[in-house]
Amino acid sequence: MSSRDYLLYASIIFVWSTSWLPLKWQLGVVDPEVSILWRFMIAASICMAIAIFRRTRLRFDLKTHGYFLALGLFIFSTNFTLFYYAGQYVTSALLAVVFSTASMVNILLISVIYRTRPQFGQLIASATGLCGIALIFWPELEISKYALTALALCIVGTLSFCSGNLVSAHIQKQGISVLSANSWGMIYGCCILAVVALVRGHPFIIEPSALYLGSLLWLSILGSVVAFFSYLSLVGSIGAGRAGYATVVFPVFALLISTFFEAYQWSWPAAVGITLVIAGNVLMIRAR
Repeated sequence: MSSRDYLLYASIIFVWSTSWLPLKWQLGVVDPEVSILWRFMIAASICMAIAIFRRTRLRFDLKTHGYFLALGLFIFSTNFTLFYYAGQYVTSALLAVVFSTASMVNILLISVIYRTRPQFGQLIASATGLCGIALIFWPELEISKYALTALALCIVGTLSFCSGNLVSAHIQKQGISVLSANSWGMIYGCCILAVVALVRGHPFIIEPSALYLGSLLWLSILGSVVAFFSYLSLVGSIGAGRAGYATVVFPVFALLISTFFEAYQWSWPAAVGITLVIAGNVLMIRAR
């Protein structure tokens, strides 16, 4: 790999590892749907500006906009909303660990939708990772009655994200750039979030604190724009398989950050669990 590839790797791992704690800082005064709305309004504006500057195609027919709407529903609204609500009950690191199993969930979801049989190695990888998740959450279940709710929200959120991945893959097969698709997807995601917030009677407010505003900018610019650009650039440079190794590393750093900032309590089940999650990710990447 070139020095540029190593730099992209470092930026992905850094941003993915450090984005979960700012997510927790968003919770409290502002309702999750509204915070995510502000986040993607900023991110969509930046992506649209980049697309216009690069003269990327932005005009599409109604059918294509239907796919953009699905992208906004699965990735840029539902997925994030469920993780934000789960963050009210557990530490940020546990959110990151569950999300890191997306590569495993992708394979299982594809098998169900297209009625294909996954490889034996992929099944072993998925079972290994899911056992790891169970062990990590086991201590939480003993001390918090809401831990199971948080786990369920994270799992459904990951399923939503993976469903969006399938939509994105279909869009790309039509020759539409990822930048165009995500720009429109974020816009539709904002529309969905605004409607949900209105129906639920959530006020459209912003918490005027340095912590909230700083975390909002971090998630909008780094978590939603920079990480996206870095990851896709790395995929184009070294391939999706090798780029996927970033999912092996970032949950570990997220746990370390949570240990320092949120006093996350390590236990033997949690230590064994994170080892199994990492092993599951490695096995899945090799199986693919």
